[in-house]
Amino acid sequence: MTDHINRDVILEQHVRLFRGAMGAEFLFMDDNARPHRANIVDECLQSEDITRMDWPAYSPDLNPIEHVWDMLGRRIAARQPPPTCLPELRRVDC
Repeated sequence: MTDHINRDVILEQHVRLFRGAMGAEFLFMDDNARPHRANIVDECLQSEDITRMDWPAYSPDLNPIEHVWDMLGRRIAARQPPPTCLPELRRVDC
C-alpha cells in the first residue's frame, strides 16, 4: 500500500465515515507503517480532526487485532483437514 492509497481509500472512504458515526470519542489506531505515517496522511487526519493513538514504533503485542489474527490462524490451521481453497475457508466455523 502507498501513502496515497492509504489516504484516498482507507482514510477518506472508511475511517472518515466511521469517525463521523463514532463522534468525538473516536481514536484512530494504525501500526506505524511508513504509508500510515506519511505527511499526506498526517494532513488528512488533522484536516478531519481525527486523533491518532500514540504508541511505540514496533509493538504488535500491544495491538489487539494481532492477537485476534493469531487465534484465528491457529484455529484454521488446527482443522483436519485444513482448508485448501478460499471457498473452503469461507465455510470454516471458528
